Amino acid sequence: MSETIQPLSGDELQKMLDNSPFIAFLGLKVTEADPVREQVTMSCVMRPEFERGKGTGQWHGGPIAAIIDTVGDYALIMALRRGLPTINFRVDYLRPAIKTALTITARVRRAGKSVGVVDVDVFNDQKALVAVGRATYSTLAG
Repeated sequence: MSETIQPLSGDELQKMLDNSPFIAFLGLKVTEADPVREQVTMSCVMRPEFERGKGTGQWHGGPIAAIIDTVGDYALIMALRRGLPTINFRVDYLRPAIKTALTITARVRRAGKSVGVVDVDVFNDQKALVAVGRATYSTLAG
């Protein structure tokens, strides 16, 4: 009989996030962890270090990309209970994110034996889609 792995809770995911100096710097906060839907939602507030230009309040694409990669990874981590290396990811920026916090939702599309695929949507405070991403992660145990 195979042992069933219990998914991580939102609190457990948050502890893992906070344990990484870089991810802690991003300030991601878990707002929903739904293992049944294989979906994680997080929020992130703007900080001056994320600005494209000083004083503009406009998000630079780099932090948005890092957020997409991280939240996508944690959607799989929720089920597998371990960190996973990124194989590849892409980002499409749809509109500028200016003077807004971000809400990020990652949905697992496939959690295979060797590769997992996750789609990530990034919304501004007005719930407008500002970026989308798709990432692949190595799910090999080892």
